[in-house]
Amino acid sequence: MSTASVSFRPGAVLADLLPASRVRDIALVVGGAALTGVAAQIAVPVPGSPVPVTGQTFAALLVGTAFGARRGFLALGLYALLGAAGMPWFAGGTSGASGASFGYVLGMLLAATLVGALARRGADRSVLRTAGTMVLGSAVIYAVGVPYLMGATGMSLGAAVAAGLTPFLIGDALKAALAMGALPAVWKLAGRRG
Repeated sequence: MSTASVSFRPGAVLADLLPASRVRDIALVVGGAALTGVAAQIAVPVPGSPVPVTGQTFAALLVGTAFGARRGFLALGLYALLGAAGMPWFAGGTSGASGASFGYVLGMLLAATLVGALARRGADRSVLRTAGTMVLGSAVIYAVGVPYLMGATGMSLGAAVAAGLTPFLIGDALKAALAMGALPAVWKLAGRRG
């Protein structure tokens, strides 16, 4: 059975299944920022890289996809602003905008917005479209994070790719696989209840 046949209004994202209100939107934005901050504490150091493997990229992409572009942008914007201001909820309990991995946080902000816009077009309703959405979101994170890493550390492009992209590809594939299973399944479940 195709999940694309779920009969919800066009342009809906998962968060739209909840009753609409300003309180809902505020709770989603604050909750999305908090979820990303909690997921960032799942951090595994990568030998030779100042960037750890974390759960925050997965949370950022999930928040954007489930909340839509506007709420995803606001949630990741709140996460970035509070972390830059000193809240210790970046990877491994760090904070501030001067770290070598802050570019990835900025990339997550843009990626959440992109995947949220794609989700409004149904990109989270099937396994293949969800996979493509997660790949595009991850590419945006790296497109901002790797050059920022170069600037913050003085690494060459090759060294920054080796330290800030290559070691994370397998983990990103696993995160995408989780999203590929979870998001279409939630839509399918919502369609049965709706």
